[in-house]
Amino acid sequence: MAKVILICGKICCGKSYYANQLKTRENAVILSCDEMTSILFDNDLGDRHEQMIIKIKDYLLKKSVELVKANCNVILDWGFWTKKERDLTRKYFNEQNIATEFHYINVDEKTWLKNIEERNNNVVAGKSGSNYYLDEGLKNKLLSMWEEPNKAEIDFWIEVNR
Repeated sequence: MAKVILICGKICCGKSYYANQLKTRENAVILSCDEMTSILFDNDLGDRHEQMIIKIKDYLLKKSVELVKANCNVILDWGFWTKKERDLTRKYFNEQNIATEFHYINVDEKTWLKNIEERNNNVVAGKSGSNYYLDEGLKNKLLSMWEEPNKAEIDFWIEVNR
């Protein structure tokens, strides 16, 4: 039976890189909020960003159920930033009898700051893909929303340091 792999981690920790590595190994489809906002809205949602992310996540959750029922593994690549979101997502799939695995990307501070610098350099150079510039204000705002998971919540704990 197919499963859903949920990639957890703060911004710029390497979630998408990891998801792309898993994609081949798990023969899976990646569903990403960042990819959708980039393609549909060119990352230009302004004040509507949070409202649209809620709708996109709802759509991708439903689509992941369809894919799993068609025997396709799914990787959800969007961070699962709060314990509440992680718990609700696991419950949603459990109620549908769908197996889940939470994979947490734990990145050390030095690597994380280097990832942010690389991301921002790529955005400035026009090679950013679905990324947007992460200035100090946005970084601090996003960090204030982040709740690091405990090991009991996570099935696979991946340490990232360069």
